[in-house]
Amino acid sequence: QVQLMESGGGSVQAGSSLRLSCTFSGDPEYRESMGWFRQVPGQEREGVAIVDNSGASRYANAVKGRFTISRDSANNILYLQMNSLLLEDSAMYYCAASTRASGSLFPSSFGFWGRGAQVTVSL
Repeated sequence: QVQLMESGGGSVQAGSSLRLSCTFSGDPEYRESMGWFRQVPGQEREGVAIVDNSGASRYANAVKGRFTISRDSANNILYLQMNSLLLEDSAMYYCAASTRASGSLFPSSFGFWGRGAQVTVSL
């Protein structure tokens, strides 16, 4: 059984930084690729950043240069360092895992999900 649990969300001012963490528990074969996604009410879930076991990462254009995804495989933790936060970064952020390293930012490529962590950015 795979479990993902996000932490580190909160309310911050625009321009601030925040780091999300995701703890993975389960068989390592289920975390060949891991990623962060976000969703605003009324909108579709979108990919933010992904990383696979080789360390290859990919970012959505909206966060390139501001967000950094990393993973501590020894401790089964995935991070998302978010800098220079914008109002439009406000969303529920979800951690996800996949058995494949598809390199895709599409949510449909990931089969395991956490419950999410709210990030709210205000002026």
